[in-house]
Amino acid sequence: MANHAWYAVRSLAWREVIRFFRQRNRVAGAMGQPLLFWLLFSVGLNRSFQLPGQDFGHYYLPGTLVLILLFTAIFATISIIEDRKEGFLQAVLVAPVPRWAPVLGKVLGGSVIALVQGLFFLTLALAFGERISFIVALEATLLMTIVAIGLTSLGFVIAWRLDSTQGFHAIMSLLLMPMWLLSGAFFPIPAVDAQATWGETIMHYLMRCNPTSYAVAGLRRLLFDARIIDQMLTTEQGLWLPALGSSVLVCIAFTVLMFGLACRVAARHTSGDLL
Repeated sequence: MANHAWYAVRSLAWREVIRFFRQRNRVAGAMGQPLLFWLLFSVGLNRSFQLPGQDFGHYYLPGTLVLILLFTAIFATISIIEDRKEGFLQAVLVAPVPRWAPVLGKVLGGSVIALVQGLFFLTLALAFGERISFIVALEATLLMTIVAIGLTSLGFVIAWRLDSTQGFHAIMSLLLMPMWLLSGAFFPIPAVDAQATWGETIMHYLMRCNPTSYAVAGLRRLLFDARIIDQMLTTEQGLWLPALGSSVLVCIAFTVLMFGLACRVAARHTSGDLL
């Protein structure tokens, strides 16, 4: 039974990867949009960016990586709805394997796709003059892997109960952009002090409760020089940036929680399971 389960995991993960890279328009869209955002915003907002020691393109780099992971990992799970309509999902569910096997296969497939694109963008950033050591690149890859698994599991949880791709797009558009915009990817997270307004206070705690804020902060801690981080934290505006250890722990906790929830959701029988 265990051998069958891991064979199912490998087969489903590989199927997701092959399906994605055979759809060239999907590859172009998934990579083109974040790259376009990075280039356009780097030029357009550079003069209005006021943090010392860096331009907006440099600051925006970790946020672009998380944007790639977020969009690619979650939208990879839209195949769950397509597989249900085509009958493939029902065939997988009646196979003599535990329910966690198809969950893990789908999640790993989507995570690999997201990670490959994230690493491709990181390579492009090096070509544009970013300086990243080999050790830092490995650490960033590990963190991106954790984040990709968590975000793909989140997409799995949402897609599992839906039977419409239009509904999935609507829900994810409502969820994705706030998650990304409130992560510190596009603008820094302000600290709360006695002079902060109620709106600034609410914004601060919304961003602190957002798991992608810790993904962005962790990548920023890894990719940026310690001197730049110190300059960011000592600026007059007062910024909040969690430590690297805290960021990694929150990302791991989020990933474990989302994958456990995905397994629990998949373990429940639905009307489409034929069981």
